[in-house]
Amino acid sequence: MYTQAMDLPDPSAKLHVVGQPDAAQAEFDLKIDADRKIEPQDWMPEAYRKTLLRQISQHAHSEIVGMQPEGNWISRAPSLKRKAILLAKVQDEGGHGLYLYSAAETLGQSRDTMLEALHSGKAKYSSIFNYPTLTWADVGVIGWLVDGAAIMNQIPICRCSYGPYARAMIRICKEESFHQRQGFESLLTQMKGTQAQRDMVQDAVNRWWWPVLAMFGPPDADSPNSANSMRWGIKRISNDDLRQKFVDATIPQAKILGVTVPDPDLEWNEQRGHYDYGAIDWDDFWAVVNGNGPCNKERLATRVKAHEDGQWVRDAALAHARKVMARELKEAA
Repeated sequence: MYTQAMDLPDPSAKLHVVGQPDAAQAEFDLKIDADRKIEPQDWMPEAYRKTLLRQISQHAHSEIVGMQPEGNWISRAPSLKRKAILLAKVQDEGGHGLYLYSAAETLGQSRDTMLEALHSGKAKYSSIFNYPTLTWADVGVIGWLVDGAAIMNQIPICRCSYGPYARAMIRICKEESFHQRQGFESLLTQMKGTQAQRDMVQDAVNRWWWPVLAMFGPPDADSPNSANSMRWGIKRISNDDLRQKFVDATIPQAKILGVTVPDPDLEWNEQRGHYDYGAIDWDDFWAVVNGNGPCNKERLATRVKAHEDGQWVRDAALAHARKVMARELKEAA
């Protein structure tokens, strides 16, 4: 999952809905405490609903915008095999977006409203997709590192307190795990090639490592929504703990690949049983989140154009649905 924007403040969020009976709140709290699922028909605090809407819709936006960095390499893939793999992966990401928009719709938000928020720049998506994919090695690194970081975020969400979101994540996690392995395999193949290929992989790792670490969101102390998300069972593991788990899992993989991460402060801490790592450039992170990254404008413009170019398909589908409905009503009469 690509969730850094979930931790942006939401000034309109309130802890409880004014005027709701105490019994409804008590029942909600009992379900949360018992680790039971909240379903669309259940009463829920408005702040819980808004938090879920923001998180799920931004996750969906990230999936469909995330198709772009890899999609522009489909025509340049080095072999038919790699082209087929990449096509399948990009298609998967589009499917993930559809699952997630459907889950968000169960909270009372229309898909058109969510897309309008994305296209206007009001809604956020993961900052990681605002960096360019300069070489074929970037495609492999996205699979290995970006999808690897996403998996760290996604697996706990399979236990999210909101039922539709949790159920959608089960299939998504399976597919993202395949994407991560595919990316690693692609890089491993390149690392067995020429020196130029090995240099290309190392360069890609150098450029993507720090933005990927920032994907987990700001430090826990600076994450304004984490406390409620943890209390409600939406979020299971904190940003800093997820980031540490990712570093600990990824460094051994880097050694197998034969690449190094661009962090002179990286060191195994025997006492902690974890890797220590250097400071993340949060100024760069917030600049990208706020629309000033290398590809922000390009990504959004491409998404808006694709949506506008596809209007005729939506119009045709609606016209067909109306025709079918009219025929069924006529036959029923």
